[in-house]
Amino acid sequence: MARDKQKFVCQDCGADFSRWEGRCAACGAWNTLKAFQEASAAPGRRLHSTGEKTTLPVPLSAIPADSQPRVTTGIDELDRALGGGLTPGSAILIAGDPGIGKSTLLMTALAKLAAQRTVLYLSGEESPQQIKQRAERLNLACDRLLVLMENRLETVIDAVGASHPDVLAVDSIQTLVTDTIPAGAGSVTQVRECAARLIMLAKQRNMALFLVGHVTKDGQIAGPRVLEHMVDTVLHFEGERGHDYRILRAIKNRFGPANEIGVFEMRESGLAEVPNPSELFLSDRNVASAGRVVFAGMEGTRPVLVEIQSLAASSMLPQPRRATLGLDPNRLAMLAAVLEKRLGVGFFNHDLFLNVAGGFRITEPAADLAVCASLYASFRNLAVHPGLVILGEVGLGGEVRAVSHVGARLKEAAKLGFSACLIPASCQKHLPQGLGIRVHPLTRLADMIDHLTV
Repeated sequence: MARDKQKFVCQDCGADFSRWEGRCAACGAWNTLKAFQEASAAPGRRLHSTGEKTTLPVPLSAIPADSQPRVTTGIDELDRALGGGLTPGSAILIAGDPGIGKSTLLMTALAKLAAQRTVLYLSGEESPQQIKQRAERLNLACDRLLVLMENRLETVIDAVGASHPDVLAVDSIQTLVTDTIPAGAGSVTQVRECAARLIMLAKQRNMALFLVGHVTKDGQIAGPRVLEHMVDTVLHFEGERGHDYRILRAIKNRFGPANEIGVFEMRESGLAEVPNPSELFLSDRNVASAGRVVFAGMEGTRPVLVEIQSLAASSMLPQPRRATLGLDPNRLAMLAAVLEKRLGVGFFNHDLFLNVAGGFRITEPAADLAVCASLYASFRNLAVHPGLVILGEVGLGGEVRAVSHVGARLKEAAKLGFSACLIPASCQKHLPQGLGIRVHPLTRLADMIDHLTV
């Protein structure tokens, strides 16, 4: 009998080593290497023997095209984040902070899917009675929804073989363990192996698979990074505890656009869809005040208008503060330096605070011009016209660079009643006719000053 080999696996990144070390050479974490026995034949693999049928490669042209349509979940915002619906045989990872609404969203979607298809809901954290109580609280009709409380992978596979579900939901992947690995639930090796076998099972049965994943204290998806590479779609549930809205963001999607979002509002009756998120993030915009500007952003294929607020206050500190909520702090420091150099704005003795209203998070550089306008207006105590929307990237030389999807952004702004916009001059030729909004093209950052109070 072949002896099992001992390996040491990092619990943070999943890297394996032949001997114990105090510091992981892959991720740099200390005291994260744990020992486990590696079987001579890995579970789920077949040892090739004489006479066994060999699978041969086939030409791509000989493979029949998959004609199965996407399955709608009954939740439009979830379908949008998935790229148009649920793809049979796909593996979807849903992650988010505790209490953010992952199980509520999943339960609502499964209840709607169960009306037409066979759905199995596997829970390793809640009892069937607790699941039923949540369904009653959400007023969901779950008569045909199959529920199983189990944390042993082999039992789950047997249950799938017996019930033949079209959709399998696992809440959560960190609670599953397999008998082939002597490690605790939630460890890197257990999460990786259980996820790999479930994903292979979903592909073989053409069964859609939902995996709910925990996050670490800094908001990253817990477990090995390879888990995000194994699944087809990664959905991250975001939201601030002080706000009722929730954003479901597609970080990765093999069957649709990434960075697509679905917006929800948390109510007593559960999650409610928000079909027009721009109205959610804009409040009291008819009241002009210094440092408030509106930016027209893009999240996937959806234009979203958000309000950017900034405050420039005199500072007695030797090194003034630069604090942001919803924007990269390094981006704020760079744009403040551009304003100082190109417009002569003296931020060297001012604290700068910037907030994206509603807790929204902006990652695209198209917000540079709106951030500069907000900082400049706050420093000069200048009230920006409430009917003005701003977008454009700003270079280090003070030039205003082109951004994408300007037409879609301005159409959304015009629909919400905005009357004027500041955009890069190079984008003007790509605008559609009849927008119904006054356009002010800019080539330099200094051109912005004359149009903030239009």
